[in-house]
Amino acid sequence: MCNNYALHVPVTDLSDAFQAHIDQWLTDGPAPNLQPTDDIRPTDLAPVVIQTDGGVALTRLKWGLIPQQPKRPPVINYRSEGRAFASGRCLVPASSFFEFTGDKTPKTRWRFSRTDGDWFCFAGFMAGDGEDRRFTLLTTSPGPDIAPIHDRQPVVLDRDGWRGWMAGAPAGDLLVPSAAGTWTVAEAPRETAPAKPDQASLF
Repeated sequence: MCNNYALHVPVTDLSDAFQAHIDQWLTDGPAPNLQPTDDIRPTDLAPVVIQTDGGVALTRLKWGLIPQQPKRPPVINYRSEGRAFASGRCLVPASSFFEFTGDKTPKTRWRFSRTDGDWFCFAGFMAGDGEDRRFTLLTTSPGPDIAPIHDRQPVVLDRDGWRGWMAGAPAGDLLVPSAAGTWTVAEAPRETAPAKPDQASLF
């Protein structure tokens, strides 16, 4: 399941889009420093849109929920079906994401980017308090573009769905597979494959 994604979007572009599509967007305070990257991976700090007492704001959280059982890896993907997510909803901006195929290392790495060239937001869920607050990506059955590569996909919300997701709209109406033609798929080999941290997916 998804354990690697990219973000190449200036923070001003993120802020402009969120102000247009989310009620009570907060612009006060320093914005996170967003360096373009092709390699956001589990346990990394990543930009996340969260609900606060005063509204909705951009912050940075670690990717991967702390597991309930000791010595288990962080939960990086979480199955969405049948869950309401009454609290803890968040949005995770990205430019593309990657999946891997094959049984032997190095596996084939595939990049999924929007056919329209735009950036997007995963539907996320966060849990924990203080420094232990972290996020995971929600998953669902794959849309037609993703099914040939993987039997699950991270949920990607249309911009018209951002406001509803953060405002508590019914999860089942929003957490759906991507429509056919949403994604352009291309092989994207790494020059050097970095070591992967332990990770878990409840997908």
